[in-house]
Amino acid sequence: MPGAPPFFVLLSALAVSLGIFVPLTGVLVRFRANYNPKGLQLDSEGGATPHTGPVIKSYFAMFSRVRRLEGWSGLYKGLMPTAISTLFVSIIILLFVDTNQPRHGRYRAPEVGIIGTLLYSVGMLVISLPTAIITYRAITTPHKLPYFNLSAALQVLLTPTERKRPWILYMTPGLLAAELLHICLVVLFLGPIRRLLVPELSDPTSSPKSVSAFKLFVYMIFVCLTVVALAPLEVIATRLAIQRNHSSTGQDVEDNSIEEQFEYSSPDEDVIGLRHEGDPYIGLTDCAKRIIDEEGLTTLYRAWWITLLGGLGSTFA
Repeated sequence: MPGAPPFFVLLSALAVSLGIFVPLTGVLVRFRANYNPKGLQLDSEGGATPHTGPVIKSYFAMFSRVRRLEGWSGLYKGLMPTAISTLFVSIIILLFVDTNQPRHGRYRAPEVGIIGTLLYSVGMLVISLPTAIITYRAITTPHKLPYFNLSAALQVLLTPTERKRPWILYMTPGLLAAELLHICLVVLFLGPIRRLLVPELSDPTSSPKSVSAFKLFVYMIFVCLTVVALAPLEVIATRLAIQRNHSSTGQDVEDNSIEEQFEYSSPDEDVIGLRHEGDPYIGLTDCAKRIIDEEGLTTLYRAWWITLLGGLGSTFA
């Protein structure tokens, strides 16, 4: 929009991106969070019972299920925390990070070398991790949460311990480790390979014709190989983010009357199955091991192709 103020342009771009990506992200989070054990489960009396939760085998099947059971409002769960966090981070980038060099209309980490990019990425992680946790929980909660009543929504999404000590979100077992490993693989492994093979892609003044087709092909092979590690980390991070933190002393008393004030998005049928909070994952490796043992190795690669598309797309960012 010629002559439009930068903040108005930012808001317009934000509205369009949220309208498109919030439903797609919400389906992805649900698909990866859905707990579908392949064996028998133990009931309260120690007897073996078959799992009765929903079995969803693809991203598109999950999209159809959410649309059928919750409608369009269900597809836009997590809209408010996503909008707030995205706007906040975008403003920070505009004010303190963005440069005068063209970036093809995208806001991303500045080209400041490997260490600078690593510090930038870790800083963005520290800023965005709490809102990411809240967003994932807002997407996967069976309740309809108010858009403009933050206090009531947080009472449903956070435990009393998390509300009293919000910094405990950073200590969610294994979550920070999973996110840091993801960052290190991208920045410390793919970053140097990108600079070595296709440095022209990091130079906004270079012509696409100057990129070697062979080197670009080799780099894309490396991108594909990293999906083997990145996709499981994303599934694990999703599982750990929705796992709530309770008091270690056992005094974390939940006020169930709060949740009872909110209607269920799908009163007749659960959209997804969630793992019982009484038997939580205790860390990154424990989460990976339990997912493999209980649900199978393929669960770690749910929607792996989205991870691949993201990696290939970032090649030309």
